[in-house]
Amino acid sequence: MGTGTEIDAGMLATTRRSLHGVAEMVVAGPQHRRFDTIRLVVAPGGFRGLRLPLHVDGTTLRFEGGSAPLAGTYRGLAEAAGVDVGVAVDLYTDVTGIDPDEEVVVDAAAAAYLADCWARGDAALRLLAPESSPILWPEHFDVGITVDQVNYGLSPGDGYHPSPYAYVGPWTPPEGDFWNAPFGAARPVEELPDVAAVAAFFAEGRERAAS
Repeated sequence: MGTGTEIDAGMLATTRRSLHGVAEMVVAGPQHRRFDTIRLVVAPGGFRGLRLPLHVDGTTLRFEGGSAPLAGTYRGLAEAAGVDVGVAVDLYTDVTGIDPDEEVVVDAAAAAYLADCWARGDAALRLLAPESSPILWPEHFDVGITVDQVNYGLSPGDGYHPSPYAYVGPWTPPEGDFWNAPFGAARPVEELPDVAAVAAFFAEGRERAAS
């Protein structure tokens, strides 16, 4: 998978929003009501529930006994998977605000690019801290870990930066040129073309945060 620069920015944003809605309302919310956890994990082609056997794989939602295309409404997807649609109530406030009856719009190329970014981040986090288990959080839709009061992760893009980026966020605000973001340091995925590059960025951030 390339850098993603060939993917239309609008379609990338639309796909990310739809996948975020699926993560929040079709996977994490139902999982929380059943197993008391919103945690998701990176999986081939996208992500899956930590406990709930729902897997977003490219443009398909896979579940026990079948699958459904990521199309139609979020409510329809949830019904197909046999779960009750909706966010985890009163757990976090920064929700997507997507209505369950909105249409899901997922572009195959954009979904594949985002899946590749999450996989790259997940692998780099495991190199940085083999004892940690990266979590894909439905709130901000990033895969991350925390080590020694420093957050490390990879975001698919958000209000801070519209396309995927890796980040290092010490709990105590740092100083220096490396720290180029309000929360610490961020690097666009376009500048980190493989797992080794993302891992090197995390390692540099860890060293600088400790100094």
